[in-house]
Amino acid sequence: MKPTGPIPPAFADQRVLAIGGRTAEEWVAEHGSPLFVYDAAMVVERGARLRAALPSGVDIHYAIKANPHAGLLAAVAAHVDGLDVASAGELKKALAVKGGAAISFAGPGKRDAELEAAIRAGATINLESEGEASRALAIAERVGVRPRLAVRVNPSFELRGSGMKMGGRPSPFGIDAERVPALVRHLIDAGADWRGFHIFAGSQALDSDAVAETQAATVMLAAELAERVGAVPPLVNLGGGFGVPYFAGDTPVDVERIGEGLARHLEGEWRAERYAIELGRWLVAEAGVYLARVVDRKVSGGETFIVTDGGLHHQLAASGNFGTVVRRNYPVALARAVNAPATETVSVVGPLCTPLDRLADRIAFPEVEVGDVVAIFLAGAYGLTASPSRFLGHPEPAEILVNAAKHT
Repeated sequence: MKPTGPIPPAFADQRVLAIGGRTAEEWVAEHGSPLFVYDAAMVVERGARLRAALPSGVDIHYAIKANPHAGLLAAVAAHVDGLDVASAGELKKALAVKGGAAISFAGPGKRDAELEAAIRAGATINLESEGEASRALAIAERVGVRPRLAVRVNPSFELRGSGMKMGGRPSPFGIDAERVPALVRHLIDAGADWRGFHIFAGSQALDSDAVAETQAATVMLAAELAERVGAVPPLVNLGGGFGVPYFAGDTPVDVERIGEGLARHLEGEWRAERYAIELGRWLVAEAGVYLARVVDRKVSGGETFIVTDGGLHHQLAASGNFGTVVRRNYPVALARAVNAPATETVSVVGPLCTPLDRLADRIAFPEVEVGDVVAIFLAGAYGLTASPSRFLGHPEPAEILVNAAKHT
């Protein structure tokens, strides 16, 4: 038997799983299965908690790669200061809910058409290389628009304990710190609207002290770079890195403690005009639940397999195939009996013709019957759009947003 991750607090004490005031069984009966349900109220509450924890002068940005669902994006956009995109497709979605000046475009390998679209929209381009800077300047001159350009910095440090390290090593992301001042001076001399620095050292960190330590180093690095440039940056994007507890033994980050530390770091003589924290999964992950119907149960070699109509084609991360070195179990529950005593050990698998399609591996569960609904939690981030949904031609799941009218 293997442990599962902690069920998010909003659902942990329920007897029968309810999302947005209706049971999981009711949502599936209405919309079919598999199904993603996102609760907008939970997202807004997370944003309000973060806003209260951060010092003044620090904005909140949402990285829409975490979940670009149109309804959810609209709900988030109403409560954050900026949106971060990483493609022309995401840019189009962001522009539907936010003005161009509130959008930043990051990521290596931006095509000329994407650079032009961002420049015309008035979005800030986070430059990932000197070559990208040259292309952006040339495109801006051709279309007759003054470009809003920031520089993404590849720092010499990393976010300690992060699940995905983005600094402290050679990287396709950003420009090595020692080369940044010369590039910024070139941008300013060329007449660009220099928008500051984007410094991102890692993601999915649960160590609050490590996050605070990295933020302190980031603020110091931005100050050093600004001094060498000879100009105060309009914005320093401090990145994010706040993780969520996916697995057994994980504990949530303390955003209030992080906010207190950041306030101390910003008390020095030097400050940028503004700062930003850029988050994705921390804002939306816990608000989403993936629901799948049990279509079969079988015994093989003494092990019980619960076969559902959902799988890794919708929830690649929960299957352990999205950046996880050692496969561990996400939070999972039987929707009609969230806290019922376990009576058997089962593995929850999907309908795909691959042994990788395993949503839960040898977990303790109440007795499961065909027709039951299984819930996979933390499905609000890196779910459907981070999964191979076209693999084997299964139909797309429905995605629904609840409690949206109260919070948009």
